[in-house]
Amino acid sequence: MRILVVNVNTSRSVTEAIGAQAADAAAPGTGIVPLTPAFGPESVEGNYESYLAAVAVMETVRAHPGPFDAVIQAGYGEHGREGLQELLDVPVVDITEAAAGTALFLGRSYSVVTSLDRTVPLIEERLRAAGLSERCASVRASGLPVLELERDAAAAVDAVAEQAARAVARDGAEVVCLGCGGMAGLAARVGERTGVPVVDGVTAAVKTAESLVSLGLSTSKVRTYAPPRPKRFLNWPPPQAR
Repeated sequence: MRILVVNVNTSRSVTEAIGAQAADAAAPGTGIVPLTPAFGPESVEGNYESYLAAVAVMETVRAHPGPFDAVIQAGYGEHGREGLQELLDVPVVDITEAAAGTALFLGRSYSVVTSLDRTVPLIEERLRAAGLSERCASVRASGLPVLELERDAAAAVDAVAEQAARAVARDGAEVVCLGCGGMAGLAARVGERTGVPVVDGVTAAVKTAESLVSLGLSTSKVRTYAPPRPKRFLNWPPPQAR
């Protein structure tokens, strides 16, 4: 089994961290192929960047020669999963939905701890669109930008664990989801500090993708995620996407 794990930003160090986390989670015989988009922002922390990243991720996957059995979109709260599901016949798993879906098996309510406060509404909207918001106790911001999470692991653990503990004590969360692909590798340490299950989205997505492939299941194509209709595209792809 081969799984593409696509970083939503263009920072190769983030791709490497996500790829390492995915490889650690993968079962024997599962090959992890980390991908970095050829264009787009170095980090995704707003709507403009998220929409641009969605296009970059779709074009990166579309251009990959394959073969592959599943795709993971490794960005929390980002756009684009639906487009990938139209383009591909293999399972597509987004780390936002994989983390929240896993959390539902572990407690009555969950909270997400993400990077900056400006990303909180994006995550709330993605959870609502996925039908996962009803049992979400809160989405909290650590205050650290995406790239800062990678540069200072100790500070990242402190900031994330502080908000996770508040989610448990004040919001009633029984499970915590790490709300950023750049938080890969922090789950165990945050769990030690909070005493509740902590779900890493990359890990959850890998196990979800493996399960779907093993079950022989993929996206329904009868309606919502039917393949795009054949038509002319004007000046697409742009030069930087070729």
